[in-house]
Amino acid sequence: MDNQELLTKLSILIKESCRLDKELFEKYDVKRGLRNRNHSGVLVGITNIGDVRGYRKNSETGHLDPIPGELRYRDIEVTKLVNGCKTAGMHGYEEVAYLLLAGELPNKEEYRVFTDYLATKRDLTSSFTKNMILSLRGKDIMNMLARSVLALYTLDKDGDDTSRENLVKQSLNLIAKIPVIIAYAYHGMMNMYNRKELVIRHPNPDLTTAENFLYLLKGENNYTQTEADILDLSLILHADHGGGNNSTFTIRVTSSSGTDTYAAVAAAIASLKGPLHGGANLQVEEMMDDIRENVYDWEDEQEIYDYLMKILKKEAFNKSGKIYGMGHAVYTISDPRAILLRESAQRLAIEKGLEKEFALYTKVERLAQKAFYDYKTNTAKRVCANVDFYSGFVYNAIGIPKELFTPVFAMSRIVGWCAHRIEELNFDQKRIIRPAYMSVYTGPDYKPMDER
Repeated sequence: MDNQELLTKLSILIKESCRLDKELFEKYDVKRGLRNRNHSGVLVGITNIGDVRGYRKNSETGHLDPIPGELRYRDIEVTKLVNGCKTAGMHGYEEVAYLLLAGELPNKEEYRVFTDYLATKRDLTSSFTKNMILSLRGKDIMNMLARSVLALYTLDKDGDDTSRENLVKQSLNLIAKIPVIIAYAYHGMMNMYNRKELVIRHPNPDLTTAENFLYLLKGENNYTQTEADILDLSLILHADHGGGNNSTFTIRVTSSSGTDTYAAVAAAIASLKGPLHGGANLQVEEMMDDIRENVYDWEDEQEIYDYLMKILKKEAFNKSGKIYGMGHAVYTISDPRAILLRESAQRLAIEKGLEKEFALYTKVERLAQKAFYDYKTNTAKRVCANVDFYSGFVYNAIGIPKELFTPVFAMSRIVGWCAHRIEELNFDQKRIIRPAYMSVYTGPDYKPMDER
């Protein structure tokens, strides 16, 4: 047997030994993917940080009735936070970061000290930039980000200290540095593989997180105020989404073992890299590119509807039967993040001369709901656009390349990850997360090698 024959045989054996029939989950009442039969999540924890609401219990019937979606950070609706920042004429991501970590909104002095502290932590040493980012370039920014975060452990003399104050120091260090790592990693990748000019800019302490990232990515005077405002909005909307999403659950699981902050965050980054979690807006953009190519009259709603039906019937696009960006595990009537992003996307579309493209998105959003309802034979289940439906459009309009769509998600979500890690490690009765698995394997008994 040569190496290739060995690999082939192992692949065949693995396929057979890993087969688990769906019926087994029903037979033993096992929650597949930690999901209930109605696709809602299995309750596995309690948190004070974020809450996602799409249903409300009917006091008369006891049933869960769909409601317009709500996303709450420390029990404050995200819409109120966004509107408050707009009214004050300020970027709000830093305020949200303080809220998620501390549990309360900062006053003016606390906000000033907090933002100034973040500004002092953004810079990377020249040796770290050279050795960890520019010398070890890769073709995937998420992998480069995870590797760089792990490397930061070696620079932290208190890397394994899980005291509250040290967790806060580590969290703020990561919140400040991750946008810089992403920007540098992108420039290094483009220089190596696309022969682009290598430009490394130092963070500007006078800029917000959103402004700094656009400055590092595009340079001074190469982004507009509207672009910075909408990126800040996107960072706010992606900062947390409760404890049940895959990457946040990952950081809570790893943190429950007592591991260090950098290892736990790297695990969350690895989770977010997965296309079923962090890559949804990329799939939306690929689908919309396909619709642009195959729908000849963007004003003809019947033609758009017919093509969406082809997608649902697995006759068009990638034959998956999915209209990406539509539907959510919790939100049914509406996703508040999508509503807020749609409003700002329209303003950006006007600035960029993309009104026709934006109008196509809004038509697809509306007609996809009808197509889903018709295709599922007038199902009572409702679907709505989720945040991913418009985030790709926004990033494209801002000039953020597709290679950075998921890293920008990580840049925002690091705040939520850190808040959940701190909470997990500060329960009075903390316990390692260890769910049970049922074994149903019935294989051959042991035989000596000579008898096999």
